[in-house]
Amino acid sequence: MDQYLKVTPFIDSDAEPVKEKARELTGGVKGEKEKARRIFYFVRDEIKYNAFSPRSLPEQLRASHVLSRREGYCVQKAVLLVALARAAGIPARLRFAEIRSHLIPEKFLKMRGTDVFAYHGYADLYLGGRWVKATPAFDIKACRKAGLIPVEFDGENDAMLSPYTRDGRPQVEYLLDRGPYEDVPFREIEETAILVKRLGRKDEAGTV
Repeated sequence: MDQYLKVTPFIDSDAEPVKEKARELTGGVKGEKEKARRIFYFVRDEIKYNAFSPRSLPEQLRASHVLSRREGYCVQKAVLLVALARAAGIPARLRFAEIRSHLIPEKFLKMRGTDVFAYHGYADLYLGGRWVKATPAFDIKACRKAGLIPVEFDGENDAMLSPYTRDGRPQVEYLLDRGPYEDVPFREIEETAILVKRLGRKDEAGTV
């Protein structure tokens, strides 16, 4: 389990701003589940979701960078969640899935050529003796604006994107679980992006 508490090139949980934020969120809080909840809701709502957040350089995916910008797309927000959890002593890791999004604007869909995103990122937190999934991607304001069902996290049950919107429209399908990662598979993601472009699509990083 030690590998899920360590510092990595992207999960810089030893960066002073990350440590300070973890202390601020969890100081005086009893129980790892409640600490995890405090961290989750901070990342979900205080780090604004931005699907177009720059991610072409490795440093742009680093947790401390995401914290300083106060915005990010799914992978960036998951990286920050994992880093804050590790800084608070909670074992955490990244997880990736291939998903189909049914809510892509037509213009964006034509530009990409596909509604499938190869590397949707979220987090695994080790709580109560088992791994619990946590998806902090869409902040509450974004959910209200788009009519999405916010992802809620209780520290016990997997917190995943809803397959439907509030009014019953299809939202997302999980197609493939790519499994857990100790750190961001940056090269793997970039190679997939190159493949997508060679197929005539223009997705920057195969992620959402």
